[in-house]
Amino acid sequence: MNSISSYLFILPVLILANNRATSQQFYYGADMSYVNEMEDCGVVYHENNEVKDPYRTFSDYGCNLVRLRLWHTPSWYDGLNHGQRYSDLADVKKSIRRAKNNNMQVLLDFHLSDNWADPGKQLVPSAWLDVVDDVDILKDSLYNYIYKTLSDLQEEDLLPEMVQIGNETNKGILLSPEDNQGWTLDWNRNATLFNTGIKAVRDLDASIQIMLHVAGPESTEWLIEAFHNNGVTDFDMIGISYYWGWHAPATMEDVGALIDLLRSRYSEKEVMVVETAYLWTTAWNDNAGNIAATTHPEYPPTPSGQLKWMQDLANTIKAHGGNGLVYWEPCWQSSSCWTQWGEGSHGEHLTFYDFEDKLIVPGGIEWMLDGVNAAKSSKYDKDLILDYTLIDNQIKITNPNVEPLKYTLADTTGRTLNKGKLVTGMNSIALDHINGICFLLVEDNNGRFSSIKLLAFK
Repeated sequence: MNSISSYLFILPVLILANNRATSQQFYYGADMSYVNEMEDCGVVYHENNEVKDPYRTFSDYGCNLVRLRLWHTPSWYDGLNHGQRYSDLADVKKSIRRAKNNNMQVLLDFHLSDNWADPGKQLVPSAWLDVVDDVDILKDSLYNYIYKTLSDLQEEDLLPEMVQIGNETNKGILLSPEDNQGWTLDWNRNATLFNTGIKAVRDLDASIQIMLHVAGPESTEWLIEAFHNNGVTDFDMIGISYYWGWHAPATMEDVGALIDLLRSRYSEKEVMVVETAYLWTTAWNDNAGNIAATTHPEYPPTPSGQLKWMQDLANTIKAHGGNGLVYWEPCWQSSSCWTQWGEGSHGEHLTFYDFEDKLIVPGGIEWMLDGVNAAKSSKYDKDLILDYTLIDNQIKITNPNVEPLKYTLADTTGRTLNKGKLVTGMNSIALDHINGICFLLVEDNNGRFSSIKLLAFK
């Protein structure tokens, strides 16, 4: 056959298959919030003994999602090192631009605090401390902050594809110092604030995916149930933190069972493990105490052990219907700079780079290659095997054949939208101004259709 229209009889089946695949799109993610700071502190990242932008490195290895934290006013940085602030809006803009320039999507993590927010600490930004007990005024401040932040990003074409309303929000958000000292989960207040934050995102751009993030498999079920029972339902994704160092004895099998339960109970929600990490060494490279240093008996603290942890966890998530995994701080290298607690890094044993800032290969970063390898096209000729990667408004196609191939983009009626040649090696096809469903067909010079790929765009 050499007519594109001849293939359209398979459209209903392909559409059903595509809808299922789209709902199960898998995100290979990395939190790269520390990169700008590390570079300013003298860290120079290397790959194959050559200096290389880590954003480029991660993209090349299959990363398709960069997570970035945002603090409200991290003024505590003013007294550290060179006085430069990080993870504020100005810094996050730089990071988003770097991610997008390397064809990766962005998950923006609103900590809703001036400092780290986690299961034990959810302090209101100092700018809102005077109104922390007046929920009506506080929610207005929250709405305006989120809306204006996203609006500022939109003006510079830097909108994230996803946002978190809070970080590890097990005890709520925007607490006073007094309430933060204990366990205060006032659901009337909590629901009002979460729904306000969600509304700000929806009002700015309804296409942004919204995530609620909680820490620990043991806490996730009852917290998500509490959100729903208290009227917080207009979100798209459930994010979970899972570290062996903090959440043992919860196993990967427990995480899989949890995802099954969440997908069954809240079928319209996607589920991701949005934070994890594992050791590649037990050694230290500075004077800062290291975190999450507990080892699992089945995963040695080596580069191969780190890689196996990530591969096994990713496979568990996929097998149970989850749609993503994000590694926390793979670039937090040792340097001469100080944190709030010590000189250096508290996580150099968890990164994907060694103590000389060289990418460890083989090592942990290779877990993301599973995504590249999983993007194989269906094949109609054993001699024509293509790798597809769909990122933003481009499809990248690797042609391993010596001879060039021909491609055609067509809509569901068979009308040609774009066509051209695929040279040997990497090719990029721009997808601007193409909406809805279309087909990418590839053929060799003898006119045989070697590959048909269904694509869906917003």
